[in-house]
Amino acid sequence: MKTLFLVQKDQRVILDRFYDSICRHLGDCELRHLSSSEQDDLRGYFRTIDAGSYDRIIFFLRFKKEIKQARFIRSLPNLVILEHDAYQNYIEGKYRGKFSEHYRQLPWARIINSGYEVSEKLKAEGFDSVFVPKGYDQAQLKNLNQDRDIELGFLGSIEHKTYRKRKELLQALSETESLVVARTNSGDEYLAMLNRIKMFVGADIGFGEYMIKNFEAMACGCLLLTWNQGDSENRVLGFKDMENVVLFNSLKELREKLNKLRGNPARIESIAANGQKLVESHYSWEALGAKVAEATKLPLREKVIKSFFGIKRYSSVEVS
Repeated sequence: MKTLFLVQKDQRVILDRFYDSICRHLGDCELRHLSSSEQDDLRGYFRTIDAGSYDRIIFFLRFKKEIKQARFIRSLPNLVILEHDAYQNYIEGKYRGKFSEHYRQLPWARIINSGYEVSEKLKAEGFDSVFVPKGYDQAQLKNLNQDRDIELGFLGSIEHKTYRKRKELLQALSETESLVVARTNSGDEYLAMLNRIKMFVGADIGFGEYMIKNFEAMACGCLLLTWNQGDSENRVLGFKDMENVVLFNSLKELREKLNKLRGNPARIESIAANGQKLVESHYSWEALGAKVAEATKLPLREKVIKSFFGIKRYSSVEVS
């Protein structure tokens, strides 16, 4: 199938392997990296593009730029939106409810979401939502099998207001534990730092889904201590408490489990190894790119536009 795949030009997370996998599994896929200014003016960008010649057009762009251009985006045929931030639709913040509001203007579009519960909620609202989880770069991130000199660590942002609860938990934990909180550049520096950490703290309180850094830490051989995002999310991902991850629902529970683990180093190694095996088997960008391609190829909903002159129907292209 012929696909136009539009992604952000500048991203902190390196997703090249994800894009490569999606395109390879789709076949005839034209990948384009849009700058911030190009994302601001999608109408202008598409002036030289024959949108109707593509069986699918995939957006993986900044949501805050998309929502300002819904009227134009409505005109595009065979639209699939890949979205890793739709959890913000259901948590406190400026984007609460905004994703639903935007998708209501594009009811025929397929939305590929990275959270299972988020996807189910969007389905319940009537949207064509498909779940494909986040993952990690299998070419860049791996267990280097070296000594780990940081017992407890977290790598990532804590200053943005979206991460207020994350910051609060990490600060509270650091009052009694020797916790290393840091930010690194992507690539080799990030790989080296993850391989120094024995136990990685996932502190995404209330997000309802697991962020990329959780899968990255597991792939690098860290034991993942992570905020429990719910039974349904854990079930579909294969996360099993005290077997391949360590889940907690409060700071108290985190401290209790941490103390138990310190008394059993073999258990720490076992859980970390099981977690690494799980993500290597299911959550590489290579594997997830194939799932995105599969979801993209499924027949889309019929596009129906109501106007003063009546209802117009546009059938989307079906690909076998």
